[in-house]
Amino acid sequence: MDFALPDHLPGLLAEMDAFIEAEIKPLEREHIQYFDQRREHARTDWDNGGIPRREWEDLLGEMRRRADKAGWLRYGLPSRFGGRDGTNLDMAVIREHLAHKGLGLHNDLQDESSIVGNFPQVIMMDRFGTDAQKQEWIEALITGERSMAFGLTEPNHGSDATWLETRAVSDGDVWIINGAKRFNTGVHRATHDLVFARTSGEPGQARGITAFLVPTDAPGFTVPYYWWTFNMPTDHGEVELKDVRVPGDAVLGEVERGLEVGQTFLHENRIRQAASSLGAAQYCIDRAVEYAGQRQVFGKPLAVNQAVQWPLVELHTEAQMVRLLVRYAATELDRNHHMEVSDKVSMANYRANRLVCEAADRAMQVFGGVGYSRHQPFEHIYRHHRRYRITEGAEEIQIRRVAQRLFGFGRK
Repeated sequence: MDFALPDHLPGLLAEMDAFIEAEIKPLEREHIQYFDQRREHARTDWDNGGIPRREWEDLLGEMRRRADKAGWLRYGLPSRFGGRDGTNLDMAVIREHLAHKGLGLHNDLQDESSIVGNFPQVIMMDRFGTDAQKQEWIEALITGERSMAFGLTEPNHGSDATWLETRAVSDGDVWIINGAKRFNTGVHRATHDLVFARTSGEPGQARGITAFLVPTDAPGFTVPYYWWTFNMPTDHGEVELKDVRVPGDAVLGEVERGLEVGQTFLHENRIRQAASSLGAAQYCIDRAVEYAGQRQVFGKPLAVNQAVQWPLVELHTEAQMVRLLVRYAATELDRNHHMEVSDKVSMANYRANRLVCEAADRAMQVFGGVGYSRHQPFEHIYRHHRRYRITEGAEEIQIRRVAQRLFGFGRK
């Protein structure tokens, strides 16, 4: 097995770094309050539900426009959408590389905005949309003219998605939706919410759930509040749907097969999420090693103490193992249908997400009181990545997926 990167990637990463230094870092320095110890306060509209401030999101939009103009934003998309046909392996390497550079406008954690965009909604639309939907949606999703929140989780149902209680019934040419959704990320700025509702079948059945493109300004669609979270600002809305009416062409994918749409979203996100967690973990490890070599305690460098060395060695070793696992899973995802390799994607995801939490915590410990402060980035990294052990499928669900393959039980 060849463990070297594809020939085009080292040069590509160097070009990307040059673009960041020339176009993105100057913009970041002009708005440094969003990236230093003031970042959480500066980004958050505390008087408006805790959602991101418009000025902060406008800055992210300018970053994406510059990246798109330079040919980076769409890298992972097919060339027919203006992309460069980047593979899942490409995206895994790039996402790790960007996160390894630390906090910055080039690859923001809280908003998941990057110079190399992650567009799972575009992939969903390409795979499941009608010709008319593709025409209407794909370019608009890339440019931000349209945006889509993801309405799967409910107040009483998270990982047990096949038990969701939101219902949709057909009434001639329209569907009427009633129910509630929780943690609708990005709904504050979304033009539509991809709402999953049961249209037939019984609780626990995968078949019978349909995905609907619901306008967020539709009568009966309300966001009563946003959940304040461990990491702020918050864009995780509580959504209520009361007799919301959508036309028949609002269905994405096949009626009663909506979970296939949702699985595409999750697998596209999970492998790139894992790569970002890996990169952030390596950043924490490297910073801790550097600091330990510089910090003088009791007349000698902190790094000579095995109590400091050994935990970082363990983390560094784990990072290398996870790196190989992430790249292997990404390669398999390029070669196979995503459901055939879902166990490998799950392995990479839950291990990487655990690793970054452990690495950020260890970096805080090595840095001591300064590491606990917001003048260092470790608390921000920890608070952001801790949610990944819950979102996109809790790690227990991902372990369960691996167990299904390992022990040969579950649905065929």
